[in-house]
Amino acid sequence: MEDKDRLRQAGLRVTAARLAIMQTVREGDHLDVDAIHRGVRDRVGQVSLQAVYDSLHALHHGGLLRRIEPAGSPARYETRVGDNHHHLVCRRCGKVTDVGCAVGHAPCLDPVSDAGYLVDEADVIYWGMCPGCRSEDAR
Repeated sequence: MEDKDRLRQAGLRVTAARLAIMQTVREGDHLDVDAIHRGVRDRVGQVSLQAVYDSLHALHHGGLLRRIEPAGSPARYETRVGDNHHHLVCRRCGKVTDVGCAVGHAPCLDPVSDAGYLVDEADVIYWGMCPGCRSEDAR
């Protein structure tokens, strides 16, 4: 399905900036807002940072983008949504890598006590050092 159709299906207006955001995020690797803003400017010309924030918010709430927020890092976005995957984050360089769920079904972890909540999602982040940073240490 094309991005135009995805936007319409989510009840969102189709704009050049939103299409550029979707393309930038898809082609990037868990990009933060500044990187997305640069990518959108390269594709459509001048666009305000606020317009990018507003569009990211709409795209996230429309279910077209996933927002992840590793501790100590700016929010990052990806187009991989709805498949119950998690992330590996490098403590040194901040690289983020997708990893499948160990259990396979959502919400992949059941809390010991749900305190009355109806749990529908678990956000799991594994922390460590990526292969690139590990190889730098070995030198």
